Amino acid sequence: MATVNILGVPHTYELTPPVSQMDRPVLVFIHGWLLSRHYWRPLVEKLSPDYQCLLYDLRGFGESQGESPNPRNYSLQAYGEDLGTLLETLKIKRAWLMGHSLGGSIALWAAQSYPDFIEGVICLNAGGGIYLKEEFERFRAAGQQIVKRRPKWLCCIPFLDLVFCRAMVAQTLPRIWGRQRLLDFVNASYQAALGSLLESTTESEVHLLPQVVARLSQPVYFLAGEEDMVMELKYVNHLASFHPLFEMTGANVMQIANCGHLSMVEQTEAVYDQIRGILDKYTILSSVSLPSNTEKRGW
Repeated sequence: MATVNILGVPHTYELTPPVSQMDRPVLVFIHGWLLSRHYWRPLVEKLSPDYQCLLYDLRGFGESQGESPNPRNYSLQAYGEDLGTLLETLKIKRAWLMGHSLGGSIALWAAQSYPDFIEGVICLNAGGGIYLKEEFERFRAAGQQIVKRRPKWLCCIPFLDLVFCRAMVAQTLPRIWGRQRLLDFVNASYQAALGSLLESTTESEVHLLPQVVARLSQPVYFLAGEEDMVMELKYVNHLASFHPLFEMTGANVMQIANCGHLSMVEQTEAVYDQIRGILDKYTILSSVSLPSNTEKRGW
């Protein structure tokens, strides 16, 4: 574990050792709302023998705490710029982004802002682009109450972690994850938790996301939990449909069976298989000399 200063805020990150295949991109993992980098560890353990991996805590979440001397907003674009600065600071010149839920939206914005060194995006349990006024108003109101009512002593309530083992998943998680979710829920900064919720769910922001996807020149894939009630498959398909890969092949959405909203810890093996299949495809393509970037990406 290490820290790096990004625009005045210390960010906690972990970078696995380089691999022997020096021509491969670094895999960068971006967590979701009220979570942290920890949930990526089972997946990183499987991927790191073949790919160098970077996992970090978003500003205001996990262990990336502290107020910037130059206050910044909590929009998807701002978090994408944080990521770009992190990659530049760590001198990472080639990357594939793995984003979960809110982290998937951040990854898409970052890919738009930094196309020269972000080669592709894989979104887990992420989608959207459809603004339903009444549903979003209820979601925002409930989210605000959740953020406001998080006393630190919640962590001391016996067995409360068991509730987090069952929330938003298709099958009960091991207790270690319930405990981690409870800690991350309580420790996220009020400003970041509320700001990222409100700024990512405005009508204009929701409608911007499909435009971002449509403009991306990099390959973009979506992994959806078949039983995800937070980000239902129809919303994943909707956002994915704006990318050229969906129009050309319809194969940039993969469903994960018996899986809710935390696919990387619910179905680690299945998620790993899908990610490796995608990465292996582009590793093979990048080793072949092709006349154009479009052909090189297999589009």
